[in-house]
Amino acid sequence: MIGLYLSRMTLDVTKRKTLRALSSPNLFHGAVEASFDMTEAVRHRKLWRIDRLNSKYYLLILSREKPDLSEAVSQFAPEGEECVTKGYDPFLEKIKADTWWHFRLTANPTYQKAVGKDQRGRICAHTTADNQRKWLIKQGKLHGFAVSEDSFEIRESKWYHFNKASGKNQVSMLSVTYEGILKIVDEEKVRKMLIDGIGREKAYGVGLMTLVHMEKGTV
Repeated sequence: MIGLYLSRMTLDVTKRKTLRALSSPNLFHGAVEASFDMTEAVRHRKLWRIDRLNSKYYLLILSREKPDLSEAVSQFAPEGEECVTKGYDPFLEKIKADTWWHFRLTANPTYQKAVGKDQRGRICAHTTADNQRKWLIKQGKLHGFAVSEDSFEIRESKWYHFNKASGKNQVSMLSVTYEGILKIVDEEKVRKMLIDGIGREKAYGVGLMTLVHMEKGTV
């Protein structure tokens, strides 16, 4: 395995900075990037996601290096909070074909719309629940897992509008959260998908899928 880490940090939604970041993913993007050595010759992409569970919010980060989240904790976490980081490789080794898993995915489901001959298509978001569901089923076929129409639900569909770090380019991004049950068809493709993420705009908190084994109940 390549050496991966999954980190989780509780968020304090009574802090103004946290509330701002929850509505502007570019702020969390900056905090996540700042948690790693920016001088490295090769910078690896990190996947991250905001989860809401039992009225609490969490920041999840999947990375190839251990993050130093001390600054992010001071900005967004409750006082005295310590983030949890654990190796992800042992979990990836548990991914086997013909096994069933509970999954959660926050993604940016899109399609390419033709605009004219010899012109590059325009990227558009899937805005209807039906197309969002079809998108996930198609992604499963591409990435080695199987879901059916009745094996998952759309938990949330939300638009974000924010400026990139330069302040010049505005981003409009649709974030859709899926939860349900999937079957592993091709374990190597699924491992790659878990590491690389799914879909576009991965820098802004979408693309990360997490799994919990249905029988063992362990991540």
